[in-house]
Amino acid sequence: MTTMTTPQAPRRKSPDTATATALKLFVVLSRAQRAIGERVEASLVAHDLTHAEFAILEALYHKGPLLLGDVQRKILVSSGGITFLVDKLAQRGLAERQLCPSDRRARYAALTRKGEALMAQIFPSHAEAIREAMSGLTRTEQKQATALLKQLGLAAAGPAKKA
Repeated sequence: MTTMTTPQAPRRKSPDTATATALKLFVVLSRAQRAIGERVEASLVAHDLTHAEFAILEALYHKGPLLLGDVQRKILVSSGGITFLVDKLAQRGLAERQLCPSDRRARYAALTRKGEALMAQIFPSHAEAIREAMSGLTRTEQKQATALLKQLGLAAAGPAKKA
């Protein structure tokens, strides 16, 4: 009689404690970002806006006209991506390009009256959706998390350490 044996999974070396902790933080942070993003995204879909389009409108709403390069750095998209997105918003009448008086190669992005009106209408409910999504932490905990995540992001953006 032949007995069937279950194949053994290959034994992998467990990561050291520091690595295991970092991996756990990465997974938890990624899942939290996804869950919060999904809740907030619903407030944008109702207005036929992508997250990136809303980010541009929000930056212009709060900062006023910005050079395209400044918008690009604020919302973290490629230079080609920012051109495409501003063009899409311009086609919808929500944003426009303006000439830079001091540099004829540069262009500003600015909200149109229609874009300004849309943001005045939707930003309060969007901000409320974010507040509700973050309500799992107290205000003090939110401030602590903000400081810690800023520290983490600045360190991660720095030069890579050699292994």
